[in-house]
Amino acid sequence: MPTSDSLVIIPTYNEKENIENIVRAVLGLKKDFHILVIEDGSPDGTADIVKRLQTEEFADCLFMIERTGKLGLGTAYITGFKWAIANGYDYIFEMDADFSHNPNDLPRLYAACADEGFDVAIGSRYVSGVNVVNWPMGRVLMSYFASKYVRMITGVNIHDTTAGFKCYRRRVLETINLDSIRFKGYAFQIEMKYTAYKCGFKIKEVPVIFINRELGTSKMSGGIFSEAVFGVIRLRWDGWFKKYPKA
Repeated sequence: MPTSDSLVIIPTYNEKENIENIVRAVLGLKKDFHILVIEDGSPDGTADIVKRLQTEEFADCLFMIERTGKLGLGTAYITGFKWAIANGYDYIFEMDADFSHNPNDLPRLYAACADEGFDVAIGSRYVSGVNVVNWPMGRVLMSYFASKYVRMITGVNIHDTTAGFKCYRRRVLETINLDSIRFKGYAFQIEMKYTAYKCGFKIKEVPVIFINRELGTSKMSGGIFSEAVFGVIRLRWDGWFKKYPKA
């Protein structure tokens, strides 16, 4: 099916202020990308906007899976990964809808995998200092030291372990048993990186500037962050005993 080798997966819940602009920004890039929106039953009409864009302009490159409610970030991406594999995409991206991830960085992540030979490219806020704009200082420190904590516990040499802006080669997602990924919140991001590392895939951090959303409401919560922090210990424990498939 694809006329592009690249699919950008964008989970949404109440993103009516952002969804049309992010779709146009991604599909307007010189590099050809397709988009898959994973829509979790937004009551604000996000899905209706996507359907209009599909009908009026982007029938061949904008796709959507509608789910019945908020089922978790991790399950949204797993759903998208399986769809991407089934439909033959070679490079699969994770991206937020709110412009905290700059669409202009997508070709840089693509180049790290397609041209430089890496298996996973991470849009990293912390590989070259702290590149975060308009976040409260408390949240910056919480995120930064969470990544330090994950590195210390897991031994993974990644500066931004909670980053949600990534590119995977298809074979990474085919190798990982996606049904065994247990975390649903932001710990999902850590678990996917750790699993790719344990499988032996080559990972590169590409420096990006993260800009806090201007429109809509953040989905981050204390509970989600706690899952990420305490789930790391379980990942490390599993890492001692679990057999990971090899790249």
